[in-house]
Amino acid sequence: MTEDAVVDVPDRDLLTIGAFAARARLSAKALRLYDRLELLSPAHVDEATGYRYYRAGQVERARLVAMLRQLDMPLARIAEVVGAGDGPTAAELLGTYWADVEARVAGQRTLAEYLRGRLSGRSSEMYQRFAIETVDVPEQVVITEKRHTLADELPAWIGASLGRLEAAARECGGVSGVPYVAYHAEVSMESDGPAEACVPVADEAAARAWAERHGRAWETAVRVEPAQRLAYTRITKAQVAHPQILAAFEAVEEWMAAEGLTQAGLCRELYFADWEAAGAEDPVCDVAFPVSSR
Repeated sequence: MTEDAVVDVPDRDLLTIGAFAARARLSAKALRLYDRLELLSPAHVDEATGYRYYRAGQVERARLVAMLRQLDMPLARIAEVVGAGDGPTAAELLGTYWADVEARVAGQRTLAEYLRGRLSGRSSEMYQRFAIETVDVPEQVVITEKRHTLADELPAWIGASLGRLEAAARECGGVSGVPYVAYHAEVSMESDGPAEACVPVADEAAARAWAERHGRAWETAVRVEPAQRLAYTRITKAQVAHPQILAAFEAVEEWMAAEGLTQAGLCRELYFADWEAAGAEDPVCDVAFPVSSR
């Protein structure tokens, strides 16, 4: 006899798995999966037969679980939503999840468009949108904070680390140049750099004393950056997002190759504007490479 066959139900308010599956418009297989995943447990399990029984009041929860799974929601988050019951808390949890989905899809859409341009041979067209210039930067003393991070964590870390270093600069004679983030290796969803936040300061002795006090806590350091020439392109706040920013880096690299210049230091992003106050189309960042003649 199968579990959903006609049996003597122990409580007339209970439904066999077959009857409940019909009401919930789900399969018995799906209900067994929900039970195994602890998303929807039977109201009663017969100890002798192992048959599962459900109450009619569980139908809405079963349908909710099924619909949330259609949104590709992780099981842990489904448990949070159904555990919150009906009401604003459950709705807020769903809203937060869906905002995350839309942000991820937007990023994937942008990446797909970027890759489509590269694969179709339109890279040169993308690069031509960027104006490349050079600037000579004098020797600078910088206080730094280094971290291994993936691309999805990078924006939050940049804001936090530059904020910490700019606050620390008050103990080191003040900020004396444009704060920037230098990349010792690639930062992507597979590669974690490291990246290094850097803030130029006026007082080297004070900076070294500051680093001695704080170095262990934040992996901070002080170094003297030599005078150098930067090849750079200026981008807007919207263009800073990954992967749009990759086109800016590649445009500068292509220009360097055409001009017979070689990379002479770490590539970097210089943040010269108030990020919070800037609009999407406002210039906020220079993507730059230290360069030298071949």
